[in-house]
Amino acid sequence: MAAKKLACATLRFRPWETAQAQEALTVGYLPVTCHLTCPVTDYASRSSRFARFDSQRYLDFPTMVEAIKSGRLQASFMVVPLAMKLREQGVPVKLVYLGHREGSTLMVRAANPATDLAALRGTSFAIPTRYSNQNLVLHRLMAQQGLTEADLKIVELPPPDMPGALAAGAIEGYFVGEPMAAKAELAGTGRVLYHAHAIWPGFISCGLVVHEELIERKPALIADLVRGIAQSGQWIEHHRPEAAAIAAPYYRQEERLLRHVLTDPGRVSYVNLTPQDADLQAIHTLAVQLGILTQPLRMSELIDRRFVPGRIDAIELAPPERPA
Repeated sequence: MAAKKLACATLRFRPWETAQAQEALTVGYLPVTCHLTCPVTDYASRSSRFARFDSQRYLDFPTMVEAIKSGRLQASFMVVPLAMKLREQGVPVKLVYLGHREGSTLMVRAANPATDLAALRGTSFAIPTRYSNQNLVLHRLMAQQGLTEADLKIVELPPPDMPGALAAGAIEGYFVGEPMAAKAELAGTGRVLYHAHAIWPGFISCGLVVHEELIERKPALIADLVRGIAQSGQWIEHHRPEAAAIAAPYYRQEERLLRHVLTDPGRVSYVNLTPQDADLQAIHTLAVQLGILTQPLRMSELIDRRFVPGRIDAIELAPPERPA
C-alpha cells in the first residue's frame, strides 16, 4: 500500500537544467541496493521536463557486459573490478561516480555454527563474479584466516540465485550485495557472518560506468545523470523507508525486504561517493595480485570526476499522499 501511495504522490523534482528537452538515456543496474540510486533517479526524472533516465534491470553482470560491448548500453552500474577489466580489454569506459559504500554481506547457512570463514573450509561458497569486489575481499579474508584456494570451492552465481542455492544446501555461504543476503536472513535459511564494513571499512562494490563515446558526444547529459545520482543518494540517506517503497517495483522484490536493509544502521551508505584514486588503486592492486587483472592501469585512465557537482543537495520528492 505504501508503494502505491508513493507512486501516486505529486513529484516536486527540481529539473536538471543542462540537458536538452525530452532527451533520454538508458542506465543499467542489478536489483541490489548498491545500485539503488539508479531507480530512484529514474523515478525522479519521470516528472522532469528535461533529461529522462530510464533504468534497465539486469540479473547478472555477464549479460550487462555483453550489452556494453555491443553498444546497446552505454551507461551502467557495475562492480568496479569489472569496469577495470573492460578498460584492460580495450573497452573505453570511465568511472564517473560510485554507487554506494558498504552494502554487502557474507552469509552462511543458518544451521552452520561457523564463527569465522576458516570454519567453512571444504565447502562451496558463492560470489557474483570473479571480477567483483566481493571476490577480492573474500580472498583477503581467506589469507588473513589461513585459507588457500584449495580450501574453499568458490563458485559464481547471479545474485538473485544465491538465497535459493543456500536454502537448498548447494552452497554453504555467499558474499553479495544486499538485499540478497537479507532475503536468506528474513527467510531463516541464512545468517550474517560478516558485514562488509567489518572486513573492509568504507567498502566499495559498484560504480557508475559510462562509455567515453557518450561522454564526448553528450557531456551535458552525463553531467545531469551524475548530478541526479548524487542527489538521489542524499535523498535516500534521509528517506530510507520511502526509498524502499520506490525501489520495490523496479527490483520486483518485497518492500519489507528492502526496508529491512535500508533501515539497518550502517548496512549501506549513499554519501561520500566521489571516486578517489587511493580507494580505486587499492582495489586494482589486489585484483592484480590475484591475477584477475593483468595490466597496470593509471587511475586517471579510469576515473572522470569532472561531472561530480561541487554541492550535492537532495532531490525534492513529495511525501506519500495520505488518505483524507
